[in-house]
Amino acid sequence: MQPESCDIGLIGLAVMGQNLVLNMNDHGYRVAVFNRTVSKVDEFLNNEAKGTKVVGARSIPEFIQVLKKPRRLMLMVKAGETVDLMIDQLVPHLEKGDIIIDGGNSHYPDTNRRTKTLGEKGILFIGTGVSGGEEGARHGPSIMPGGNPAAWPYVKEIFQAIAAKVEDGTPCCDWVGENGAGHYVKMVHNGIEYGDMQLICEAYQLLKDGLGLAAGELHQVFAEWNKGELDSYLIEITADIFTKKDDDGAPLVDKILDAAGQKGTGKWTAISALDTGTPVTLIGEAVFARCLSAMKDERVAASKILEGARIAPPADRKAFIEDTRRALYCSKMISYAQGYMLLREAAREEGWNLNFGGIALMWRGGCIIRSRFLGKIKEAYVKNPQLSNLLLDDFFNQTLNGYQASWRRAIVQAIEAGVPTPAFSTALSFFDGYRTARLPANLLQAQRDYFGAHTYERVDKPRGQFFHTNWTGHGGRVSSGTYNV
Repeated sequence: MQPESCDIGLIGLAVMGQNLVLNMNDHGYRVAVFNRTVSKVDEFLNNEAKGTKVVGARSIPEFIQVLKKPRRLMLMVKAGETVDLMIDQLVPHLEKGDIIIDGGNSHYPDTNRRTKTLGEKGILFIGTGVSGGEEGARHGPSIMPGGNPAAWPYVKEIFQAIAAKVEDGTPCCDWVGENGAGHYVKMVHNGIEYGDMQLICEAYQLLKDGLGLAAGELHQVFAEWNKGELDSYLIEITADIFTKKDDDGAPLVDKILDAAGQKGTGKWTAISALDTGTPVTLIGEAVFARCLSAMKDERVAASKILEGARIAPPADRKAFIEDTRRALYCSKMISYAQGYMLLREAAREEGWNLNFGGIALMWRGGCIIRSRFLGKIKEAYVKNPQLSNLLLDDFFNQTLNGYQASWRRAIVQAIEAGVPTPAFSTALSFFDGYRTARLPANLLQAQRDYFGAHTYERVDKPRGQFFHTNWTGHGGRVSSGTYNV
């Protein structure tokens, strides 16, 4: 085994790791691999990597020895403590200027910490989101790197070579920002993915239960939708799912238990929204919908006691399907607008200089949420880099204004049919709240001042002046301090 012969090393030979290695090999890079369970190295070399230039190492010192300097080491291991344990094993063998890349779904505060602590030792750290699943990893993922900017020139060529490309050849990979910015953007991507999937599931249930469509008809509807505004990877695979038959010839989707799993990135997005005070309501509902689905036994018991609506399916099937499509599209717009609101707020708090149009471009290909729609987000930020909210862009507000009657009808039809549409509904509620010049928070502030002397501002006085009223005649003149959590 030749010392310093490999361009990059990768640790962690699960599906994503293996496919990234093969992708790098396809693009002419010599890759060294290592795995904690060393037998996996030989299995990989004798099977998936057979006939490639991939170099297998059986120990960390051997792994380090074959890497060109500055050494580039990519970790594709389970997020959390495993990443820290692996870093601790690597650092004693590294030199100043070497680069560690974490390609897992790490929580961005961990990436902030690792960038800082490794930087103090002279080791450059990158935390990068990688999206696209196993297929994307093999043939071109979306890659969202952040961390220590000094590391980017050393990994840029490799990352952009293996990333997905949009129509003009631009790679779906660019530097996102310092510290945990890359993993934060990936986290929001995953949160939006939760939202997209929930919206599609609500459209599915509305068409299935509200209109009585079977799997074959659902396939036709979703395949048709994928030819237009909703053209996306998730709509495409949904159409495909409806064609899969079980061994007995029945649609496989109907045999799958309705209890969804989750790995935490959607929850992290919702928590970050609460921490920053950003109303990312749709992703929150998508997370809670998964939690509700997991309560399968309770729901089955409740279904025998709690009654729902009983109405006949609508006569105009074509109009019902189109209303549902437009409701899905409008709700999707709200979800992305909320996701971008969260990115903007996090960038302000963390001091990141995020390129919002560039992020849409990175998501345009390779990743799970890739869609035609993302091109519209890119265009909006090219037109106005200082855009405060996507809903204020002409394309977005004109579409929402034009489609909202259908959107409202679809939700009314869902309510009348007793079909739950939490994401559709919260999207419309946000739209109505965001476009309302005066919300009932004046009454809320009066309530807070009444029971807790929390004070309020007045419409006829400058912002920043706070007032307290002795509502009962028994209260004192003293008010509590004013602050927002």
